[in-house]
Amino acid sequence: MSDDAVLHVKGRVLAGPDPDTGVRDELWVVGGRVSYDRPAGARDVVTVEGWALPGLVDAHCHVGLDAHGPVADDVSEKQALTDRDAGTLLIRDAGSPSDTRWVDDRADLPKIIRAGRHIARTRRYIRNYAHEVEPGDLVAYVAREARRGDGWVKLVGDWIDRDLGDLSACWPREAAAAAIAEAHRLGARVTAHCFAEDSLRDLVESGIDCIEHATGLTEDLIPLFVERGVAIVPTLVNIATFPRLADGGAARYPRWADHMRRLHARRYDTVRAAYDAGVPVYVGTDAGGSLPHGLVAGEVAELVKAGIPPLQALSATTWGARAWLGRPGLEEGAPADLVVYGEDPRADVRVLAAPRRVVLDGRVVG
Repeated sequence: MSDDAVLHVKGRVLAGPDPDTGVRDELWVVGGRVSYDRPAGARDVVTVEGWALPGLVDAHCHVGLDAHGPVADDVSEKQALTDRDAGTLLIRDAGSPSDTRWVDDRADLPKIIRAGRHIARTRRYIRNYAHEVEPGDLVAYVAREARRGDGWVKLVGDWIDRDLGDLSACWPREAAAAAIAEAHRLGARVTAHCFAEDSLRDLVESGIDCIEHATGLTEDLIPLFVERGVAIVPTLVNIATFPRLADGGAARYPRWADHMRRLHARRYDTVRAAYDAGVPVYVGTDAGGSLPHGLVAGEVAELVKAGIPPLQALSATTWGARAWLGRPGLEEGAPADLVVYGEDPRADVRVLAAPRRVVLDGRVVG
């Protein structure tokens, strides 16, 4: 496809979830932008047929990170390409110690919204991942990462306390509230890694915007999440690893292992209860730590398995997720970031695992 060619996508363009107003028969890509009007005098036209969705969103992904810490740029590139080829064209990078700004100069790689580097309590997170600080320094480090990121900051809200032998909250309420207020003053939203129950109320009442994993969300806390508009990104493909993690640590930390197994056992009930109550739920895979990239279709299928209706699970990685992150979908004039499938993903979300074409800024890249 030449740079001057016009791309014509025909079949079903799923520009929104409403079956009456959100579905078009075709769109055109002119100068890398979406148009619903055929361009006058177009001669070099490349046609792609199928069901088109906005480029998928992975709202919890780590480019530039593996199980041991930061990785070289060539490894980061492979991670980003794997996500792209799976249809993920917008990533909220939920914490990375690597500088991936060079990705912004690559027209063939997904767009990244960065949350800076994780901020954790001293010796309370995975080695080589985070700034490890004490509560008195939390505000300063949040300010630093708010300036480094793209409108988000990532805290580690809880982790195993070796003295307790179980998960526990990392931050006193006063420190968390001051840090979140500082991020908001600087124009950044805040999210936090939270597995357990006891960190959630303080973080939500302190004004946090999102909770990652949220396995500790309980019936009594759900109304508070709804009232405050706090979103969750369940990362169910990651929560599936809890039994293996528990088995590996049971000899040393039996309380923690039992807790992790309980959180895993009720994971689907937790997500469904949150969704039913009106908590915003978005797709994230937690790729880039111990998990491989390219898992977005599997996470959407997990949300459906948890009981979220397929159309809403699709929205959690397309229309709804893009609106939440402040990025356009397939509206007139938007950058043409889209994925085309051979079958209707609304009928079976497993279709997402097999993109027919991937289009990024109007260029067919996959």
